Amino acid sequence: MKKIIVPVDFSKHSEYALEAAAMLARKNGAEILALHMLELSNAIISEDDNSKQAEAVFYLKLAEQKFTEFLDRPFLEDVSVTPIVKHFKVFSEVNEIAQDHSVDLIVMGSHGSSGIKELFIGSNTEKVVRHSEIPVLVIKNRPESANFEKVVFACDFSREAIRPYINASKVFQELGASLHLVYVNLPGTSFQSSAEMEKKVVDFLTVADGNIDNLEKVHYINDYSIEKGVLNFANSISANLIAVATHGRTGLAHFFEGSISEDIANHATLPVMTFKI
Repeated sequence: MKKIIVPVDFSKHSEYALEAAAMLARKNGAEILALHMLELSNAIISEDDNSKQAEAVFYLKLAEQKFTEFLDRPFLEDVSVTPIVKHFKVFSEVNEIAQDHSVDLIVMGSHGSSGIKELFIGSNTEKVVRHSEIPVLVIKNRPESANFEKVVFACDFSREAIRPYINASKVFQELGASLHLVYVNLPGTSFQSSAEMEKKVVDFLTVADGNIDNLEKVHYINDYSIEKGVLNFANSISANLIAVATHGRTGLAHFFEGSISEDIANHATLPVMTFKI
């Protein structure tokens, strides 16, 4: 892991993301690209009127000054940080910048959910997740450390889950994390027998890994919803992070025959890392 992007909007949650990225950067000798996207309209920037141009310059300078002050944090000492300012808030640009700079990870802050209000859905974080071709680490709270020793990977062991599983395995191996794969078995029409689940997992690992060495890392959980199963298991092993897959522009993947969605990303207090299908 050599380069990390952190989109910054000056909120306390983007500060949490920046601090988590600093921990990862220091641990891995990586560089942080701190990205701030202004919300100036094209009309203001391209306006021929001198007063409009002066207004645009004023807001640009003001934002750059605020950005510089925001990056003046003790936890960024001894960390290489490159500030990047974009004039427009175009979330697909985050992925473009990541591709141009060969970035390995995007780290973003998110409010998660509060009561019945789902703050991740439709948020800036979700928009970045939808466009990103690389993993996105979503931070909910001020990080205590970046030592992700135990990671829970929610998987339905379908063919489309092979790509995110392989990518997740590489990332967490590099981070020195122990990966626990979770298959949640639901009552009703989705229910599968032990033999059916085991066969599906064996077939999956044979294709993905070329062997079944990781069979002992698979955990079969019975619960009333995927969300509860994953979160309860993560809590039971004191996991540090939950990993899920995404379908890109259609949002977080509805794994397990449509029963898992943004619920895990919203309700998990742990950091969540997404991987593109």
